[in-house]
Amino acid sequence: MYKGQTITVVIPCLNEEQGIEQVLKRMPDFVDQIIVVDNGSTDRTAEVAGAFGAKVIREDVRGYGRSYKRGFSEATGDLVITLDGDHSYPPEAISYLLEAFLHLDVDFLNASRFPVRDRNAMSFKHKMGNFILSFAMSLLYFRWIRDSQSGMWVFRRKILANMKLESDGMAFSEEIKIEALKHASIRFQEISIQYSSRLGEIKLNPWRDGFHNLWFLVRKRFTS
Repeated sequence: MYKGQTITVVIPCLNEEQGIEQVLKRMPDFVDQIIVVDNGSTDRTAEVAGAFGAKVIREDVRGYGRSYKRGFSEATGDLVITLDGDHSYPPEAISYLLEAFLHLDVDFLNASRFPVRDRNAMSFKHKMGNFILSFAMSLLYFRWIRDSQSGMWVFRRKILANMKLESDGMAFSEEIKIEALKHASIRFQEISIQYSSRLGEIKLNPWRDGFHNLWFLVRKRFTS
């Protein structure tokens, strides 16, 4: 519990036995519930996560968004925090984000990776792709977003009831922010964090996922 709020951390994983160990080793003691969604891993991800006390949920239907929706359905905390299992987002930043979340009195806080301080954390191609997607989202939804693709957020679990989350893939990251921005009752802010190089295999396909996410932005804006 953190200042009267129970905390759930949800981590989607696909073959992240190397990264998830480092993430869970550094998880703050005040976290009440850790949910690791194993998205069909063939390595020791589930075993390692379980050894560190995480609640491991198996989701065999592949997809980043699918994993998050499964994890959210099991979350019990007042506040939900997300991060990846590849060690790229810092567990040490959780207390910093919670302090900012409570101080700003918001419902959804997006942890922006920009400016990227670790030269090895993100290639120029990925930086440009993120800029294009964030710029497109900002234009379409009339609100400047620095990092539409960030995978680390803090939000009040109760706001999920107001969201229509459809994507099962990588576009889920931008979709949950769009849903937060669409509702006038949901207070949204961004704050920068330190982003690091991932551990383990890279699963993102920048061209395929980038074009898919861009198309998803446009389709969601004009069809929902």
